[in-house]
Amino acid sequence: MAISNSPEVMHMKLLRIKDNSQQKKDAFSQVAKLTGKIADKTLEQLEREGVFVFPETIKDAKDITQDQMILQSVNDTYRSGNVMGFLGYGDERLAIASRFCREGEDYLFQYLLDKVLDFPNIVDLDADANQDNRLFNFLLFLFPHYLKAAMRKGLFKKYIRHRYNDGNVKGTIDVARHIEENTPFVGNVAYSQREFSYDNSLMELVRHTIEFIKRKPYGNKLLIKVKDEVKLVIDATPGYEPYDRQKIIEQNKKNTVRHAYFREYLALQRLCLLILRHQRHQIGTGARQIYGILFDGAWLWEEYINLLIEDIFYHPMNKSGTGAQRLFDGNVGLIYPDFISRNSEMRIIADAKYKPIDNIGNRDYLQVLAYMFRFDAKAGYYLYPEVEDSDDLKLWLNRGLTYEKNVMARDDISVTKHGLKIPVDALNYNEFSARIKTCEQEFKSALIF
Repeated sequence: MAISNSPEVMHMKLLRIKDNSQQKKDAFSQVAKLTGKIADKTLEQLEREGVFVFPETIKDAKDITQDQMILQSVNDTYRSGNVMGFLGYGDERLAIASRFCREGEDYLFQYLLDKVLDFPNIVDLDADANQDNRLFNFLLFLFPHYLKAAMRKGLFKKYIRHRYNDGNVKGTIDVARHIEENTPFVGNVAYSQREFSYDNSLMELVRHTIEFIKRKPYGNKLLIKVKDEVKLVIDATPGYEPYDRQKIIEQNKKNTVRHAYFREYLALQRLCLLILRHQRHQIGTGARQIYGILFDGAWLWEEYINLLIEDIFYHPMNKSGTGAQRLFDGNVGLIYPDFISRNSEMRIIADAKYKPIDNIGNRDYLQVLAYMFRFDAKAGYYLYPEVEDSDDLKLWLNRGLTYEKNVMARDDISVTKHGLKIPVDALNYNEFSARIKTCEQEFKSALIF
């Protein structure tokens, strides 16, 4: 996609920060208007204001919550959270990279997107390219994921009112239209009928999005991942007309998906509207509201870790409601530990943490220890990304009371902070990918007992 040469884009003010970092508020002066729009606001608030958050804040992830903030005020500083992505307001842009980014080269972010979401490795995340174009590409690359998720519920169908004018009356007679069209009377009757149809405004919106993506240089490569779903959509929309796009957009803006069962279609509908409206509004150019796309680093990290260890660990999924466990008898106390080892004789509980080792603290300890107690596990692990190739930090559980002066470490119950080395000094993405695969093998080998 060509970089816009409009004066507004050419004079764009861009600030780059990293996740899980803290900076003086003065550093944000060049994007003061944007900062004022996002500081101390929850992700839920920003999502309602038009920012696209992946995955959905409340519904889809447990580590990203409605209370999480992108920038939180702490005295004279702003502290960033577990979120990566891009935000814009007017001529101001904020790019949030992973904390493992070096000199603009955010290979870890690209790698997580590639492994978890199968993003094509054709977007230069590191160049000083137009941030709005970059944002738009992210929206496109998310389309297969959202289409596949929605189509698992089957094709979306709804009641459509069709108008007829023939002798086979089945619905409600349209008196005014009948008089207009059938005078003098020759045997036809004008009527309308509500019919349950797959060819509705939402499916037409999806069809328009598919046809739009097809015309992109990488469109076919992107859609081949969901070729079966694409065929179903095309077959279900015989009424598709290319020139109806704006009409379909307006219909979907007015009629959003409301049924809870089809919430995946609501997410798809929202994404399609953002994609199709981009060219008319040129995201950000002259925008009067905040916009952008944010990725939950905690969710990406957890799903990535699952890909590495799924053969030796169960992975309960609170997002899909699969693998739920109970604390108590009588179906009481629903819990979703990140990972439970498949080895029942030496059970291990593991928790994926996308945050620095020093930030893994008391609340994290209590949660894992509770899970360990429930599943008779003697070992717990925190699986986090690290820069240094350091040894594991093993913490042995205490017994005894300070009141009785008999506190001492046990030798049978422990929690371990186990890091996966991130090769931040890689010279290019190919080198990063090759080196992290070696790190992955070393990381996994320590979890096999």
